[in-house]
Amino acid sequence: MNKRVYLLTIVSFVVGLVELILGGILHLVASDLNVTLGQVGMLISIFSFVFAISGPILLSATAKMERKKLTLITLVVFLFANVLAVMSSGYWVLLIARIISAMSAALLISLCVTIASNLVSEPYRARAIGIVFMGVSASLVLGVPVGLLLGNAFGWRAPFVLIVLLTSLSILFVALFMAKIKPKPSVPLIQQLKSLKNMKVILIQLTSFLFLAGHLTLYAYLTPFLQSIGIDGNWISIMYLLFGIAAIIGGGIGGLLSDRYGPQKTIIGIIALFAVSLFSIPFTTAFMPLFIIVMMVWSLLSWAITPAMQSYLIHSAPQTSDIQQSLNNSALHFGIAFGSMSGGIVIERSTVEMNAFVGSIFAFLALIVVGLSMKKSLQPKPKETDLPLKKAN
Repeated sequence: MNKRVYLLTIVSFVVGLVELILGGILHLVASDLNVTLGQVGMLISIFSFVFAISGPILLSATAKMERKKLTLITLVVFLFANVLAVMSSGYWVLLIARIISAMSAALLISLCVTIASNLVSEPYRARAIGIVFMGVSASLVLGVPVGLLLGNAFGWRAPFVLIVLLTSLSILFVALFMAKIKPKPSVPLIQQLKSLKNMKVILIQLTSFLFLAGHLTLYAYLTPFLQSIGIDGNWISIMYLLFGIAAIIGGGIGGLLSDRYGPQKTIIGIIALFAVSLFSIPFTTAFMPLFIIVMMVWSLLSWAITPAMQSYLIHSAPQTSDIQQSLNNSALHFGIAFGSMSGGIVIERSTVEMNAFVGSIFAFLALIVVGLSMKKSLQPKPKETDLPLKKAN
């Protein structure tokens, strides 16, 4: 494996940290900027929404630029955005910083994936892309606990200071170790959208959207939820640590289940259990050991679905699998945006305990949608060359 792929993985990890880093310190930001928890939660929603839209558009718009130069320029913009976040004295300045950060992060993740796939030969391409996405997945899992630990110790700006330092190192390493890479023809945005004519593919992408929306409806507000049931201080950090461990384990378990039972059965089972665990969380808070178990099951399942969904998507649209992976990334971030926005609305108008119930509704909708995608009428028809030959009598 080309060593520069691991450099790109580090970049994707650093960039990905920013998306959910506010999740654990909502109360600190809200108190300092004199706004509500829901308004701070909207900063996560806006980031994810801008991220989902910006990735495909900016990648197409910069298709003719030399890739190393483009990566460095975008990293500098990302650095500026996070310096602005550190210096922000009001909500609207932080909002602008989040928008700039999201746009540059979306382009950087897309660049990391495309550059990694071009650095290796065809047999290693999928593995290289998978390694880069490990950086993204790890950042989404660790973003909240990192923000929580630093925020509680040094104030809510501390996590952004860490991002500034890590981004500065990333710029240095890319400048020193990344060779110039000529741009390759990219798939036009219109052609990417045309690939969604397939109803089965649309339903799969919608499933990813609804599943992540359900997850983030509660996860984006997990800190105030934990505080509402009497958990505070270092115990919140411990809860996030357990959550992160379970999520990382979930990714491995999901891959094993998908290989053994097939992606369709795995997806149905995971979403069903996920919805039940999410719905039951408020009923387990009176008995802490049970609550911790259910919370870890919820976390494990939230990432266990990823390998099966990717496999199902590739099997359903093999001719446009690369495009579908990119669009699925956008669908996931739209889900994060919608879920955190929905959670903010719920917490403003009701209690944080209701976030779990609303999230479970999104999860049950995801179960219905993915079930529809598996109808026989939507299954890809085999070509004549794929049909088995009749044996001679």
